[in-house]
Amino acid sequence: MTTYSVTLSEEHLGKLRAHLLRRDGNEHVAYILCGEAHVREDPWDRETHRKFLSVEIVPVADENVVESLPHFVTWQTATFISALKRAQAQGQVVAIVHNHPAGMIGFSAKDDENERDLIELARKRNGDTEIMLSVILTADGLLGGRAWLHPNPKGHAPLRTIRVIGKDFRFHYPGRGVGMPAAAFHRQALAFGRALNQDLASLRVAVIGCGGTGSAVAMLLARLGVGQIVLIDNDIVDKTNLSRLHGSRQAAADAMLPKVMVVARSITELGLGVRVVPIEAWVGDPGCRDALRACDLIFGCTDDNEGRLFLNRFAYFYVTPVIDLGLAIEVCKSEPPEVQCLDGRVTVVAPGTVCLACRGVIDHDAAQAETLRRTNPLEYARQKAEGYVAGEGDPRPAVVTFTTEVATMAVNETLQRIQGFRGPDGAMNHRVRKFHLGEDFKPGSQSAPGCRLCDSRTYWGRGDMDPFLDRIG
Repeated sequence: MTTYSVTLSEEHLGKLRAHLLRRDGNEHVAYILCGEAHVREDPWDRETHRKFLSVEIVPVADENVVESLPHFVTWQTATFISALKRAQAQGQVVAIVHNHPAGMIGFSAKDDENERDLIELARKRNGDTEIMLSVILTADGLLGGRAWLHPNPKGHAPLRTIRVIGKDFRFHYPGRGVGMPAAAFHRQALAFGRALNQDLASLRVAVIGCGGTGSAVAMLLARLGVGQIVLIDNDIVDKTNLSRLHGSRQAAADAMLPKVMVVARSITELGLGVRVVPIEAWVGDPGCRDALRACDLIFGCTDDNEGRLFLNRFAYFYVTPVIDLGLAIEVCKSEPPEVQCLDGRVTVVAPGTVCLACRGVIDHDAAQAETLRRTNPLEYARQKAEGYVAGEGDPRPAVVTFTTEVATMAVNETLQRIQGFRGPDGAMNHRVRKFHLGEDFKPGSQSAPGCRLCDSRTYWGRGDMDPFLDRIG
């Protein structure tokens, strides 16, 4: 079985609302040109999934509309053919979006008839494998849709989810807001509403890195009721992890168990119904791609610069928010040590934000050294001995209360973007908490001129391509 979903940027939804939801109370129409993420096997359901990513909004101009009424809209077919031509040339898929001023989220018999004609036209023009998406936007902002696979009367499948990604994260899916919260999350529903519990239960989330911050993030997400979690890390538990790694035991260190297995077992033992999948690998390994493409959100809890570079690109290509965490502790070498810096950082990366590289979060020289160590350890050892690359120094300071608080900052930022408890302007793309000063800062930054990730839209919503992420190696 194959399932389908659509991801819209908040900017693109704004353009759709401006064009479709007018004071005249009539139906209007637009196209979305979409990139695609093809998940060959969802890690939780073992199903194929096709996720379509908004790249460009193409409004159908009023002069190309034949008739626009409160319950009906027709337009010139030539505009659809033009959209199909552009999509085929760019390796994209066309989505048709129209509004229902009366608020009906379902498709009418007239919609069925018109769209069967359009998918037939699409397949004749672009080939028998062509797919066409159809999305409805209601007057009160609800989104619903389906994917047309062929023109026969049952030739469509519902969209599992429509995501809207920006300063807020919004999820539209059948049945949202009508379910009852599980007893374990009843008090959470009293605080933030039933819909939040449903949203969390529907989410597919990746946690990259299962150390002090990552293990804390994973356990917090599970206790909130996030329904599907994938853990990615290629490290094992050792005795230096035990004080910070949530769920770890001495026996796990003695057995040199993978961190992902230890954290996954702890989540399963909670008995909250969370489906957790551990993957023992570096995040950039090809075997992780399906899991990452299947996710709605990603938490970057890795401390390697190469992994951050990879996730930084993934966020823009796949319109998938990456919530990146970091903790920096600097002390002078005295006894007792004197704290000079104790900074926790949470940065949200997605199209429309400044990327991690432009914020100065990533050390490119260190990333190159990490790549060499991973791919050619003998050459890395030679260059390290000759002083061409920096070797590992003393262990970095770390304290469980601060790694856990940074994890809490990141998860609460996600709650804000889903539920909005801080108000409409409460989201923060970049927050630094200076624990030693007791203050929070929101450092400003700008995209570096010419940055292909955040100063250009070249890759936004691009989705799958060869090479993956347009990245060699």
